[in-house]
Amino acid sequence: MKTSDFYYDLPERLIAQTPLDKRDTSRMLALNKDTGAIEHRHFYNLPEYLRAGDTLVLNNSRVIPARLLGVREDTGYPIELVLLTDKGDGVWECLTRPGKKCRVGAKLSFGEGKLTATVEDILPDGGNRLIRFHYEGIFLEILEELGMMPLPPYIKEKLEDPERYQTVYSKTPGSAAAPTAGLHFTPELLQQIKDMGVNIAYVTLHVGLGTFRPVKVEDVSEHVMHSEFYMLDEENAAIINNTRKNGGRIFAVGTTATRTLETIAAEDGSVRPCSGWTNIFIYPGYQFKAIDCLVTNFHLPESTLMMLISAFASRDMIMSTYKVAVQEEYRFFSFGDSMLIYTNKEDNHV
Repeated sequence: MKTSDFYYDLPERLIAQTPLDKRDTSRMLALNKDTGAIEHRHFYNLPEYLRAGDTLVLNNSRVIPARLLGVREDTGYPIELVLLTDKGDGVWECLTRPGKKCRVGAKLSFGEGKLTATVEDILPDGGNRLIRFHYEGIFLEILEELGMMPLPPYIKEKLEDPERYQTVYSKTPGSAAAPTAGLHFTPELLQQIKDMGVNIAYVTLHVGLGTFRPVKVEDVSEHVMHSEFYMLDEENAAIINNTRKNGGRIFAVGTTATRTLETIAAEDGSVRPCSGWTNIFIYPGYQFKAIDCLVTNFHLPESTLMMLISAFASRDMIMSTYKVAVQEEYRFFSFGDSMLIYTNKEDNHV
């Protein structure tokens, strides 16, 4: 299977640059994966596709203001960092610009010296740096003061309210990009869903900027996925397993929740409390174990996310549905509209 099999033509004007005033008023394309039938709805219609006993699985990771603008201490040359992965003991894997100014041993300064750093190593895969930060106090509080949201490269507009790049249920800091499928929820909509007898379960997967990394190989199977850290606790594992046992459907909200559940799940779809790193790559031919339905956004052409949803429905169904979405002028990507891929069947895994 070739990367070009997942290409579609997208007019630039359909790339959403700003979030809507009200989160749940975004449009929602609902695709029945059993029949291929399409309905054009709004996100506030999501409860109509849910039943008592189903479970929504949400990724509660919170985006950190991971973009830092600073200078080299010796020359004053401007430097930009994006924090990718916490390696512990004050060391982070970072994306650096310009890389040639961030040689091993280079000393960096941010916020007029409130935060300083030293480049410790250059990683072989892609040239990211391991950077040790030096500071007094609490690192995340310093980031909140000095850092900015690392918005995707296709968003050119300034984000007026940084909270709009967070889900309303975000809790655990650590992501460099938002789990954007969840941006459409409001507290009121979540309460309405709970009142229906639908369960809410949480996983944590810290989203890295590898989400936006293009697939550069022609043969899909040769692509190497980035690794991301995930956690599932005992309480939420029990909610998911009880749903499976009772015949309810598992609705994964986003490809991040999907990848977490599919990493953890046994062949029978059951999950266990655990944490670790996942580089699972889901593309057509993959047999899903853990999820029945998927709430997601519209994804970049030739991306690993296009491959994942094409594995969940079928490539032909997804490509034809995206053609309709373009014709109907849905809003695409992080601040864009929503897509629901669902089945009306009882739990497929029983």
